[in-house]
Amino acid sequence: MHAMHLALWSVSIWLLLATPGLAEEQQIVAHFDPITVDPQLTLPGVIDLTLEKYPEGALLPALQQEAEALQRRGDSWLAGALNAVFFYRNSWAKDAVNTGAPEFEGAIEVPLWNWGQRAAGQQVAENAAKASKLQAKVLKLQVAGLVRKALWDLRLESKRHELARRVYEIEKKLTATVRRRVESGDLPRTDLLLAESELLVAQTALVHAEAEEMHARKHYSILTQMQRLPADFEEQQSAISIIDDQHPLLNAMNAAIARKKAELQWVKAAGSGQTTVGVGVNSQIGSNPEVAAETVTLEINMPFGGGAHLAPEIADANLQLTEVFAQRNRLYRRLLTDLHEAEHALEIDHAELAIALQRQKIAREYLKIGRISFAAGETDLLDFLKMQSRSFAAIEEATERRIILQRDIALYNQAAGVLP
Repeated sequence: MHAMHLALWSVSIWLLLATPGLAEEQQIVAHFDPITVDPQLTLPGVIDLTLEKYPEGALLPALQQEAEALQRRGDSWLAGALNAVFFYRNSWAKDAVNTGAPEFEGAIEVPLWNWGQRAAGQQVAENAAKASKLQAKVLKLQVAGLVRKALWDLRLESKRHELARRVYEIEKKLTATVRRRVESGDLPRTDLLLAESELLVAQTALVHAEAEEMHARKHYSILTQMQRLPADFEEQQSAISIIDDQHPLLNAMNAAIARKKAELQWVKAAGSGQTTVGVGVNSQIGSNPEVAAETVTLEINMPFGGGAHLAPEIADANLQLTEVFAQRNRLYRRLLTDLHEAEHALEIDHAELAIALQRQKIAREYLKIGRISFAAGETDLLDFLKMQSRSFAAIEEATERRIILQRDIALYNQAAGVLP
């Protein structure tokens, strides 16, 4: 009888500590979100595929189109569109002496760049193109952060589901053993009720763990728009330990500041308006219709003054520049905080993992002694269940701590602005 119990608990411990998972077998709840492991898929590949279908990705072609439009404007030799001007005059007034002398005039007005205005426009275009390229890197880093979190959340919930499944299987075997011993008169019926109650607790925990894994799967599939995940997505911790202008987010923000500065210079260079030069012809017929005066006209329009009307535009451009400066400073402080917290989290993870591994070792021995003692009748069921619960918790914590450490390494790299 004792030999049978020892064999049974050896199998139970193997179920708890074995590496292969049972999380995808015998779902308790009918709802199931399938996810398959693709050995050919990599973490960078997932990020690229997610970026292709990410909603904000549609902004990148629009930003590139804007930069190209600004470049065309800056490369133009004219400051604006040409204007065609026509003028006609004749003595058709009622009761007026019809002297004839109709007059016709036509001209083309050409807008000219103000001093330094074209160069300012080209600088705006150059900075817009640079900001557009850097924004693509920012978006990819943001998507990488979402993918990293989704993958590690899924890994953690999958492991919890796996452990909950193992605990449930062990509780089923324990309940069956207790039932046989109750039927043989070796244990009181209250022990069977207690074992069945613990089995229901384990089943409830399994349902909850199963649901959390399904939620993590659904979140991942919605984010990535696929039902595949890489087999290995662990990362090495980056050597970066400071936040500087090379961080993709700060680099992009500095490019945005440079653009706002160029836009401020563009507004100032525009001044009160564009100088225009008009070149045309004038035709006038006198009292002799066979004689006409044909002349060439030259007209120059130069705006001046208008500082009071230009001031609001300059103030608005300067306000936008100041706001971007403030955003950059807030971003820098946030990045410093994120990196510090990520570094601190890793320090805690290493310490807690070391402790959890020691607890796991003790828990295995504790569980081994406990099942021998219970099989021999030296420990009652209630004490054994308490011992088993504490042991399972210690073993589960060590398993989770390994995953959390790898997750926090990925989050550290994310805070440092490093792509996988």
